[in-house]
Amino acid sequence: MSEEIKSLNFIEHIIEEDLANGLPKENLRFRFPPEPNGYLHIGHTKAIGISFGLGEKYGAPVNLRFDDTNPAKEEQEYVDAIKKDISWLGYKWANELYSSDYFEKLYDWAIKMIKDGRAYVDSQSSEVMAEQKGTPTEPGTNSPYRGRSVEENLDLFQRMKAGEFPAGTHVLRAKIDMKDPNMLMRDPIMYRIMYAHHHRTGDEWCIYPMYDWTHGESDYIEQISHSLCSLEFKPHRKLYNWFRDHVYEYSKDVLPLPPKQREFARLNLSYTIMSKRKLLRLVEEGVVSGWDDPRMPTISGLRRRGYTPNSIRNFIEKVGVAKRENVIDVSLLEFCVREDLNKTANRVMAVLNPVKVVITNYPDDKEEWLDAENNQEDAGAGFRKVPFSKEIYIEGEDFKEEAGNKFFRLRLGGEVRLKNAYIIKANEVVKDESGEITEIHCTYDTDTSKKVKGTLHWVSIKHAITAEVREYDRLFMDESPDGDKDKDFMEFLNPNSLKIKTGYLEPSLSEASAGDRFQFQRLGYFVVDADSKSGALVFNKTVGLRDSWAKQKPKPQNNQKPQQKQPQQKRSAISVVQQLGKKYTNLPEEKQQKAKAEIQKLASEISYEELEPLFGTAVKKSGTRIATMIVLKEMLNSGLKRNQNIDDFINKGLEDKNELLVAEASQI
Repeated sequence: MSEEIKSLNFIEHIIEEDLANGLPKENLRFRFPPEPNGYLHIGHTKAIGISFGLGEKYGAPVNLRFDDTNPAKEEQEYVDAIKKDISWLGYKWANELYSSDYFEKLYDWAIKMIKDGRAYVDSQSSEVMAEQKGTPTEPGTNSPYRGRSVEENLDLFQRMKAGEFPAGTHVLRAKIDMKDPNMLMRDPIMYRIMYAHHHRTGDEWCIYPMYDWTHGESDYIEQISHSLCSLEFKPHRKLYNWFRDHVYEYSKDVLPLPPKQREFARLNLSYTIMSKRKLLRLVEEGVVSGWDDPRMPTISGLRRRGYTPNSIRNFIEKVGVAKRENVIDVSLLEFCVREDLNKTANRVMAVLNPVKVVITNYPDDKEEWLDAENNQEDAGAGFRKVPFSKEIYIEGEDFKEEAGNKFFRLRLGGEVRLKNAYIIKANEVVKDESGEITEIHCTYDTDTSKKVKGTLHWVSIKHAITAEVREYDRLFMDESPDGDKDKDFMEFLNPNSLKIKTGYLEPSLSEASAGDRFQFQRLGYFVVDADSKSGALVFNKTVGLRDSWAKQKPKPQNNQKPQQKQPQQKRSAISVVQQLGKKYTNLPEEKQQKAKAEIQKLASEISYEELEPLFGTAVKKSGTRIATMIVLKEMLNSGLKRNQNIDDFINKGLEDKNELLVAEASQI
């Protein structure tokens, strides 16, 4: 059978093209460059998977480099956590490096930039410099210090390094172009004065390089062939190349390979916060117990919740590599861990909401140890012994005194099968003063060949061990908790994201250790938490056996009078615009004008965040791009500020072969 050939993603196409154009394969080198200012989260796993995956595919080294340029927010704790997370995911880095390793080299290059008239010391406040930057539609103005002599700039910069000036008095800026349409090119800051203790260099430095200056030059020093980053860095590429090209002239004899930056869509997940700043707020305000709280999207939180490295890697594989931002449903991640644990987790029995069952015809002093299969998905998992006795626990929701024909669990007068044991029949119940059922009296039948529809899990009361069971659910109730500009994301917290119960477990679990994963039959997948102690186990719920958040269809109200057909939910404005765009180029001129008027009207209901993803629409879909251009024009007329992405989309439209698109772009 021929092996299935997997299609290349766009990054692999770039690499293959570079190799075809003469780049030696041995020159391929990648890196994963986290900032050690927080814990890695599920969003980072995509960048990790892309870089390390390419390393595995091409047999190329992958560096783990910490871009540690801001000592005020960086800690060794984060460095250690990041290394642990990447190792846990199963990746190995070629070299462990730090941007702080290059501080001296970066400083020397900055001196050369000053000598070449490409950098200068500015002595204005940050507020004044921000005002001089201009706007996306208005050029900036030059600093009054832009014309300082080379000698004065060198003297000031060296004295900055020597610690002669207070923080905020001077910065070093690149001298590029204050009128550049890309605002990042308007004399960006290269160094600022900061008196902060660095977790590696201590107090050796009091000036620290900015990220844009450090990042690309670190890539160059390490001779990274392809610098891969998320889409928000696309506007930075022009500055990345400007810095790279200048330092290349200083060191090309020693460092012959200039790196190439390319961008991919980052991973966004529904019901999830990805901002490190917001995650830190959850920790600091005590909403969660820490960075590794099982409700957190951090890798350490997912690990503590019971996720496996394989499930996360499979998830990243399914998500794929894209050029456009999108939101992945968290249910896909949950599906991946279910799929993995179904193959690897042993089945056990635990009862979390117990009701007592007394088997009246079973001898008082008798007990049996019955065979139970560990995992029907794994032929090598074997069997274990579970005890059976006169009194057992079943789940409270598995019994009803009266029930309809579709209730296949235990009811008065009904029979069910006990997993790995006998068939029982409910005969009567005992209730307390408040009417709550305290006991169900049953009889058992040794003829297990009878056909009954329901099978229940259970635990022998006499042999049960108790454990704390933490049932975790999604931390947020809203699919996009930070998507509402008028509300704080904390308003969408799920008040039921953690429920703590006492579980009654079969005794085989008494020897379980932290990190051991199990399927509690009929309940879900659970993992032993590190909080466990001898004789006091703690389990975390990883995920249920099925998606409990799946949208349910409304049930028909048969007991009510027939109602008029409810109107369909109103489609979003952006969806209607896309539909109009699909047909636009095939319409006669009169209908085109009518469609255009409708698009212009809908523009007021569309946000820029909804529109921007359409900038990446395929060239062949001219109608959609025309509709997008019409909406964009209305937004700009209503006060939307232009940015680099907008300018790129307009310029692309002006260069298009479709005359209608060119005409719309020309009017902006």
